[in-house]
Amino acid sequence: MDGARWTGLGLFPVHCPPSTEEFDEPKEKLRLGGMALRNGLLVHGPTHWAAAVRTDGGELKVASGRKPDLGGRASERVPGLRGVAKLAEAFAVIPLVKIALPEAKLPMQDVRTLGAMGVAALGGQALRRAGPRTLGREAAVALVSLTPALFALRGGDLASYHGVEHKAIGAYEQDEETAEATKEHERCGSNLVAPMMATATVGNVAARRAGLRGPLAEGAVALGSVAVAVEVFGWSERHAESGLARALRRPGYEIQRAVGTREPSEEQLEVGRAALEEILRVEAVEAAEHAAA
Repeated sequence: MDGARWTGLGLFPVHCPPSTEEFDEPKEKLRLGGMALRNGLLVHGPTHWAAAVRTDGGELKVASGRKPDLGGRASERVPGLRGVAKLAEAFAVIPLVKIALPEAKLPMQDVRTLGAMGVAALGGQALRRAGPRTLGREAAVALVSLTPALFALRGGDLASYHGVEHKAIGAYEQDEETAEATKEHERCGSNLVAPMMATATVGNVAARRAGLRGPLAEGAVALGSVAVAVEVFGWSERHAESGLARALRRPGYEIQRAVGTREPSEEQLEVGRAALEEILRVEAVEAAEHAAA
């Protein structure tokens, strides 16, 4: 499973049939992922990204560009490494989006959310200092670390644009109208939350008992938890009909349903259609150039 195959908020890596008047739709569906913005949508394709936003003045703006290659393709067959590489590529796109589209507002680009991140960090450290690193204490720290993301979703239009992301990509995949698609998606990045938290909890306790302490040890555990979570994510997609896969995806689905997404307005859906149409356009151009080479 690579970063271009999940959808959802980048803070938890991440679905209207597009117009075909200006480009030919590829014979096979592209695997798309994305990230909800506070005022729009960022979509990832195999080689490019595209973003559309609604400015404060009500104008719809669109931009696109090539994705950086930080080893994601070279590591596609290397379990663990591929997830970390693709996640790094997804984050590397963010400054490119801000340069090309300065009006884009990122999920955490909010004073209150940044404040919540600071409070969560201090709260997590206080919990760890209060006693030995047990599984229960580390699980509590993991839950505290999740609160800024949930806080971000409770204000503004972020949850609505998360719904736009799922509806736009889902409608493209299923050949249906955007408004008719569900606001939840089986490949949402929220499905990474449970396995990542579980792995980080066990990993931090194991590291401490092995005598490993400090930022380097905690960073290694964080990277390892991401790697494991992405592999679990990929396994769940490959075995989607199994009971275990459904159970693994259930927490992520409930996060989407309860707090992660809201039904968007038609104006917000228009932004999603614009982002989707742009990613299909630039990917079609890339495919045509590759075929002509």
